[in-house]
Amino acid sequence: MNKPYFIRVTEQSPTIFWINNPTRWQADMALEHGALGCTNNPSYTQKMIDHPEEGEHALRLLDESIRECDDDWETAEIFQRKMVKPIAEKFMPLYEKSNGQHGYVSIQGDPINEDDADAVIRGARANRVVAPNICCKIPTTTSGLKAMETMVAEDIPINATEIFGVSQFISICEAYKQVSGANGHKPMFYMSHIAGIYDDHLGNYVKENDIQISPDVLHQAGLAVARKVYNLMIERDYPCVFIGGGERGLHPFTEMVGGKVCITINWEGTADRLIEQDPPVVYRIFNPVPQKVIDELMEKLPDFKRGYLDDGLEPEEYDEFGPVELFRSSFIKSWKRVIQLIKERRAAI
Repeated sequence: MNKPYFIRVTEQSPTIFWINNPTRWQADMALEHGALGCTNNPSYTQKMIDHPEEGEHALRLLDESIRECDDDWETAEIFQRKMVKPIAEKFMPLYEKSNGQHGYVSIQGDPINEDDADAVIRGARANRVVAPNICCKIPTTTSGLKAMETMVAEDIPINATEIFGVSQFISICEAYKQVSGANGHKPMFYMSHIAGIYDDHLGNYVKENDIQISPDVLHQAGLAVARKVYNLMIERDYPCVFIGGGERGLHPFTEMVGGKVCITINWEGTADRLIEQDPPVVYRIFNPVPQKVIDELMEKLPDFKRGYLDDGLEPEEYDEFGPVELFRSSFIKSWKRVIQLIKERRAAI
């Protein structure tokens, strides 16, 4: 009898399975199937409130947070930490057994104020207290680049997120090298490129502008950038761990197998389907995207060109890059929903 798919992936390749935004039960199942890490984003608490199996637990912790704090915004952050803590505890044995190489749970706080470097740093410090295996997400924007120096100096494990352009990846890696070289601290450094969000943004552009392009070509855009980023990481020996992923089908995982990467995916609809289908472990990350595909994407989609070129974006453009705005807007919407619920439940207490 075959071992479960993700365990075979880890045994037969350097690729590592991570789970994204899990319920407590999903975290247990992911660990049983070989997950070595976990990502959570600012939409996590809203998703858990709405989840049929977690809603009651989430609302109990929300009310507890409301009683502890009078400020609605701070209450939302306290609530998030309470929700993430039991997940971090589940991954702690991995963290301890691996001497801090695996078992990280990354957390990203308030998305509305993430353009403020001081707010990013304050949030990271507060989140770091949750558990030793907490890894703090920072946006790969001007504020994140500014926050990097303080976080590295304080040995805070980092997950640089909202990376959609090759230039963003280069900037954050060079910043880490410069700061760690200057102060001697080298905390764990992950960087996240979520191909599915990039594909969503480009797909929206195609529809809105009636661009004539084959779905098969469009389908390869996010992966083309991901593979270029991965190859640059290897060529330049950047001291980071690549996190890829996406929830738009199975390919964000299967097409990256073979690389020394972590791939974070949702349990429902992605991880559970891969376990059910139980495909063979096939190295695909080194399959090049055909040059004619790259050429067509570069010609027809300006934001693909900006994302794919090494110098396609200036740092001051990172915040307003289309896929960054799309990613952040979904987080802001979820965060505001939780804030509104806090106001309503506080008024009712």
